[in-house]
Amino acid sequence: MNDNNILAVVLAGGQSKRFGEDKNHVKLGSLTLLEHVLKKVTNEFDKILIISNQNLNIKASTSISIIPDCIQGNLGPLVAVLTAMKWIKKNNEQYQWIATFPCDTPFFDTSIIEKYKSKINLNESLLYFVKSNQKRHNIFGLWSVKLMDTLENDLVNNNFRKVEEWADKVGVKMININNDKFDQFFNINTKTDLEEAKKLLKEYNND
Repeated sequence: MNDNNILAVVLAGGQSKRFGEDKNHVKLGSLTLLEHVLKKVTNEFDKILIISNQNLNIKASTSISIIPDCIQGNLGPLVAVLTAMKWIKKNNEQYQWIATFPCDTPFFDTSIIEKYKSKINLNESLLYFVKSNQKRHNIFGLWSVKLMDTLENDLVNNNFRKVEEWADKVGVKMININNDKFDQFFNINTKTDLEEAKKLLKEYNND
């Protein structure tokens, strides 16, 4: 499998405050939300890194590694991104990019991965986010590992926490995706969202 030096990183470390329980273990159909995402990325990448501060019912293997944030305190997705970059460096991995996937967005189309792969040799940007129907999805991103030192400095010394603000500071380009039927980037933050996802799952499976 040719993953073009991209490490798949699943962000599963949130506190799920709005949901009321750990979303990673919540089932949508026959799979948990995390399993939906893993099923997709496992078919596309040889190696997957899960960043989580919770106990997950997922067995680590030669293809899946699970690690906590490198900075304690549940400080958000930027810390998880830095954690992945540091893991690459610590383990002398050859990945030059990471692709991030949130654990609570089960309907995304894996065609975005091919779009990621088409970007990494163009030297247009060190950071790309997905945008669909005029909405920017800051957690569906392609991040160059060259950003590691800048990211760490901004997290530790400049108190950056919001992904969008940091991305705008360093410069980010958009990968535009068309959504024709329903929002494939619909994410589940609340119990109400889960009920809506159950309806979407029927439509998704019948597509």
